[in-house]
Amino acid sequence: MLTPAAARAQYRAGLIAPTSGHAPGFTQANLVVLPRDWAYDMLLFGQRNPKPVPLLDVTDAGSTSTVLAPGADLRTDLPKYRVWRDGELVDEPADVVDLWRDDLVSFLIGCSFSFERALLDAGVPVRNLEQVRNVSMYRTDRECRPAGRLSGPLVVSMRPIPAALVATAVQVTARMPRVHGAPVHVGSPEALGIVDNARPDFGDPVDAEPGDVPVYWACGVTPQAALMEVRPPFAITHAPGHMFVTDVPDAVYREP
Repeated sequence: MLTPAAARAQYRAGLIAPTSGHAPGFTQANLVVLPRDWAYDMLLFGQRNPKPVPLLDVTDAGSTSTVLAPGADLRTDLPKYRVWRDGELVDEPADVVDLWRDDLVSFLIGCSFSFERALLDAGVPVRNLEQVRNVSMYRTDRECRPAGRLSGPLVVSMRPIPAALVATAVQVTARMPRVHGAPVHVGSPEALGIVDNARPDFGDPVDAEPGDVPVYWACGVTPQAALMEVRPPFAITHAPGHMFVTDVPDAVYREP
């Protein structure tokens, strides 16, 4: 039950762990960092694909801070980062201080971890929390709307939900569109082009209980799939599941 500042301090000190369940009640965010000459493409990609890429903040070039957590440092305060060169993953460091440049623009994107507390409060179990695992994430066969040089497939996160509580899960998450909102699909993974739920593209496999139904939400890893497809010369992102914990209460992004 850490505060956001205490959680970030642990990551800055070297803790590497998925952030699902950390600082419950506070919004978490995906991170994408691109050179300024790619920033408009990313901004447009978010505007055209608000379900997987709901933008919460965009920084000035070179800035290491965000209004979502005054005093935090985007170079050090996530548990694990990814470094991309020409669309290839080249490193997963614990900080990116030595890689930061004055032309880098950071995009903070809503994360589905932010509605897990709301699901629990509504009596909906969250299996990845129960099993102490990262959430399962998959590339789909659905294409995002292209924006400038950016294009790529929709990525989804999956949570097994008891069949009798699927409607509740839909209603709860629909009230939080800034953190992906309602699911994009319920049921058969094949309808999304997913071959096997037991083999996620990102994160960990999460076991379903008897009577559970797979429920899929748009995921903020979608921009990473776009980076792999269009291969910009340089980018930094969060490692999937290792988010930026903000100071913003989840309730701020919850609609009546």
